[in-house]
Amino acid sequence: MADLRMQFGIQWDLIKTPLIVPLLQLAVYICLAMTLMLFIERLYMGVVIILIKLFWKKPEQRYKWQPIDEDTESGNSSFPMVLIQIPMFNEKEVYKISIGAACNLSWPADRLVIQVLDDSTDVNIKDLIEKECRRWANKGVKIWYQIRESRGGYKAGALKEGLTHDYVKNCKYVTIFDADFRPEPDFLRRAIPFLEFNPKIALVQARWRFVNSDECLLTRMQEMSLDYHFTVEQEVGSATHAFFGFNGTGGVWRIAAINEAGGWKDRTTVEDMDLAVRAGLKGWKFLYLGDIQVNSELPSTFKAFRFQQHRWSCGPANLFRKMVLEIIRNKKVTFWKKVYVIYSFFFVRKIIAHMVTFFFFCIVLPVTILVPEVKVPTWGAIYIPCIITTLNSVGTPRSIHLLFYWILFENVMSLHRTKATFIGLLDAKRSNEWVVTEKLGDSVKNKKSNLKQIKPDPISKPFKFNLSNRIHLTELGFAVFLFFIGCYDFMYGNHRYFVYIFLQVVTFLIVGFGYVGTVVPS
Repeated sequence: MADLRMQFGIQWDLIKTPLIVPLLQLAVYICLAMTLMLFIERLYMGVVIILIKLFWKKPEQRYKWQPIDEDTESGNSSFPMVLIQIPMFNEKEVYKISIGAACNLSWPADRLVIQVLDDSTDVNIKDLIEKECRRWANKGVKIWYQIRESRGGYKAGALKEGLTHDYVKNCKYVTIFDADFRPEPDFLRRAIPFLEFNPKIALVQARWRFVNSDECLLTRMQEMSLDYHFTVEQEVGSATHAFFGFNGTGGVWRIAAINEAGGWKDRTTVEDMDLAVRAGLKGWKFLYLGDIQVNSELPSTFKAFRFQQHRWSCGPANLFRKMVLEIIRNKKVTFWKKVYVIYSFFFVRKIIAHMVTFFFFCIVLPVTILVPEVKVPTWGAIYIPCIITTLNSVGTPRSIHLLFYWILFENVMSLHRTKATFIGLLDAKRSNEWVVTEKLGDSVKNKKSNLKQIKPDPISKPFKFNLSNRIHLTELGFAVFLFFIGCYDFMYGNHRYFVYIFLQVVTFLIVGFGYVGTVVPS
């Protein structure tokens, strides 16, 4: 055994100096460069959001806005025709909530058309949704239940086909709500005037709020990430360049802008971002309204969250690959807007942010512990990442005490996001994989209460725990790798990184064994 160890040491010394050290040093320089890019981006947005809060005029002052009221002579004709689209796919737990919220919107009934686009594959669920639509139709609501022969194009295909029906032709605007979204009754009255009195605005995007953010630690982590996206990224894009990515729901589009941009396309899994970029390149303006908030649901199971993150990471990278030359060649927008879209919106936020988190903090930095010849400056390993993390936390002050665990969890998720980003950039096999994010509504709460009421059967078979549904080998593999690195640093190193590394090991183990998120009772 001693001879084997000595032989390994000799071989390691032979390749370390001429090969490992230069390659690892190069990796450190690349990661530091990416860290600086992300730091500058976050710092820029932090400065701009402060200026917006202190000096920018509110949307009602920057754009023309006035309430739309009923005219005594022409009646409701002063209200534009609005279409509500609610795409659905086997939404058993939440379909009533979204349909009810849409039907209760404060807008003249004769100027509102609601369209439920049901792509469900479960016949029983389709029947339930159709009955709910019929129930509201009997109350005088103009609601249409639409199904397709196939799910071609997924959500984009459903939205595109929904705009082709004859009863939609008189509609000027279209509002999109996913099946778990619950707008307030005054949503249209607050949002539509921005479009009606400002003909250059194509999109009004509302902020998402989350009804289940306190359900579990997983939903709290998501709330922290998404709150930063809305309170900083969307606000900065709207105020500086009148451009940001449409979030796919909770927004109102001018139908003329959709048509001019080429309509809905299903070439990526982010059809919403695709449409927004194309409309932005046509010169249309977007407006984010943080004061208008729409309740929605966060995925509370880790399986649903992983699928969602794959789509949200793979799609933008794939869209960037397919549109970067089109953006460069565009003649209708300014040079600086092109720089913003290509560098800031796509490259730094959608690609660099995922890669630097994974490669630097999960691979390169730990490996430098085994190769002490490679030095990582303290400013790059500790100070700048801490500043970036602090800037990310401004969106959710109530969760500031969870900030350290949020960092560890984001490092774990960066593994999946980086993988998905490469799949999108390479246009690989899973680049167009579309899995609808599962919404649970109150099903988990109801099931748990029902289980409490059911008395256990003494002769029933014991519950069998199926490990295969919860074990994630990739995360466990990284936990083993980092545990080895941490032990080595504890015994032989002088970095004191082992404290961080062991905490990261624990997080990888928690995720690897499936103890994150809600466990749905069977």
